[in-house]
Amino acid sequence: MLRKLLTPVLFTLAAALLAAVGYWNINPDSFSDRPAAVGTPNAIDFYVVNANTVQYQADGKLHYEMTASKLEHVQASDITLLTEPNMHLYRGSAYPWKIRSARGEVAPEGKEVELIDQVRVDRTDAKGRPTILTTSRLTLFPEKEYAQTQQAVRIDAANGVTTAQGMKAYLNDGRMLLLSNVRGQHEVR
Repeated sequence: MLRKLLTPVLFTLAAALLAAVGYWNINPDSFSDRPAAVGTPNAIDFYVVNANTVQYQADGKLHYEMTASKLEHVQASDITLLTEPNMHLYRGSAYPWKIRSARGEVAPEGKEVELIDQVRVDRTDAKGRPTILTTSRLTLFPEKEYAQTQQAVRIDAANGVTTAQGMKAYLNDGRMLLLSNVRGQHEVR
């Protein structure tokens, strides 16, 4: 008789034990409607395809126009990544500096733009003379109309070719300061 009574009690205890183990293994977050946030340091919070930005000066003249095939904003650092950026820096002039590269990174508030790979800066002056600058990396400060690099630079101008290691360029007055290893080949006219 004791054995007949003990068997159902053991089964009941075993079932209760299994139910308790199952209950404690259930994760309360699994009942949540929203998935758990998986944050990565380089998470893109928005992107734009075929981006186009135009900025005007206080007097209404065109300051610059920038396009990019893709723009991605990194949420954690507030840096914007550019693919194929192309910028025309007018500064209110009819003869803009045309700046482009394979990639770019825009710092928060747009105060600094790092142009990376196949950087090309060109301009044709009022007399139709072209100036083309090429380098692998260039830091541009649009509001200061200033650019700099520590990389090798090549400048093709109407009267010859100049190469150097490093440069500081003052775009508002067309002045360039070459830092080291300056070499030039110029035609005398």
